[in-house]
Amino acid sequence: MKITSTAVCLTVDDVPASAAFLARHFGFEEAVAADGFASLVREDTVQVVFLRSGTEVLPEGVRDRRAAGVVAAFTVADLDAEYERLLSEGAPVTMPLREEPWGERLFQVTDPNGVILQLVAWATPGDR
Repeated sequence: MKITSTAVCLTVDDVPASAAFLARHFGFEEAVAADGFASLVREDTVQVVFLRSGTEVLPEGVRDRRAAGVVAAFTVADLDAEYERLLSEGAPVTMPLREEPWGERLFQVTDPNGVILQLVAWATPGDR
């Protein structure tokens, strides 16, 4: 098998709202969009696809589920600067900047559909 690209696909109620959030706050660009579907890309990370809940392309047993409980995590170069930028843009920070005992520094924002987006930086052993 040769994998040529990777995408995370999230089911939400309001596809345009989630797509606009990723474009505004995370610099994604909409590659393809249709009723109930949006594919967003960035050169440096995984493709993100939003599907409207209830869409028939989803298996019947999960068709009406939402992306609740899913965390999309992005490792970034300057976590503190991203935290300040997102605060200044008015993005809803739902977990303030913190450091875990295992060296992970992180914070979370939540999009209009409840999708949790986590920004992460890893502390090196000498930093802890």
